[in-house]
Amino acid sequence: MNLFDLRGKLSQSQRLILGLIGFVLLVLFWWILAEIKSVQKPIIEGYTTQLPSSINADEATMALRDSILQADSIAFANATEFEKIYPSIPPPHHVVKAFPSLISKDELVSNTLQSIWLNIRGYFWAILISLFFGFLIGLIPLFRGLFAGQVDALRFLPLTALVGLFTAWFGIDDGMKIAFLAFGIIIFLLPVVVQRIDEVKDVYLKTVFTLGATDWETIKTVYFPSVMSRLMDDIRVITAISWTYIIIAELLNRQGGIGSLAYIKARQGQMEKVFAILIVIILIGFLQDKLFTFFDRKLFPHKYRKTYIAGIVESQYGIMVILILVALALLLTSLFAGLAGSMNMLMIIATIAGILMIFYGEFKLYSANKES
Repeated sequence: MNLFDLRGKLSQSQRLILGLIGFVLLVLFWWILAEIKSVQKPIIEGYTTQLPSSINADEATMALRDSILQADSIAFANATEFEKIYPSIPPPHHVVKAFPSLISKDELVSNTLQSIWLNIRGYFWAILISLFFGFLIGLIPLFRGLFAGQVDALRFLPLTALVGLFTAWFGIDDGMKIAFLAFGIIIFLLPVVVQRIDEVKDVYLKTVFTLGATDWETIKTVYFPSVMSRLMDDIRVITAISWTYIIIAELLNRQGGIGSLAYIKARQGQMEKVFAILIVIILIGFLQDKLFTFFDRKLFPHKYRKTYIAGIVESQYGIMVILILVALALLLTSLFAGLAGSMNMLMIIATIAGILMIFYGEFKLYSANKES
């Protein structure tokens, strides 16, 4: 196949080879840019000095600044040894070397898990609220007339300007961070739910109407499956946006989290660790995207396959066990704080049970494909 054909399709081997070449080119570009931005620092004791602030500077302050700069200039001119430093963009190998220190000294794993847990709770409330109010506005004309305009207008809210409000309403602890993250997702997801309801094909609605379905049966068998199958793609896109809000929320009260850690390391000038943290965030986002894709393929197999395949039902049950019980645990924990320990244990058990069911379903799927 010609690699320059419009919308041409690459073979699996071509995708692999081109992907590797692209990765190498990216790393090479990164390394070249780091070298361009590098500077030579003289190895002289006392060279690195702190200049006084120029704000409200008087003659004595300016004279002190001039003397420091003059002394540094003389020291630099007389220096015989230099070392290369990377003040703004560290080279790739420096970033790789930063991971052991991040893990052992800066508690990278625990901070990352804290941010992921924050993300899960924010997503739970955002999806729950968006589905409830989205179906209410999308299906019932009274609520559409009352609130459709306001829902569309939400998308123009600058979230960073609302930080002060959320701090005043919820304090600076995790409750505020979860509320801020959930709201940031809701303003994008809620209008999308209404849009997906409008996109449900009339042929399905006419079919269930002919069969005599009630309004509830129509919602359960047509609207909900159709909307959710399309909404999974929208949730995958919003996943990337959610990490931006997590970083903003964690900067408000720097008590752990990967966003707080990145900010602290940037203020300390440890750019190699900042880049390492950014790579971790990218990897988490990539894995989240793959997880949503896996859920989409198992929960809505009709989007990808025309026939039933053994193992799909078991995988669906496993995913539903995880989602339903984890959602129930989060809801009960929010209502009854004293149940946190029991609910955490329930989530762990539900996750293990669901994973085992998913593995069983994937084993049946693999066996069926192997026999065919």
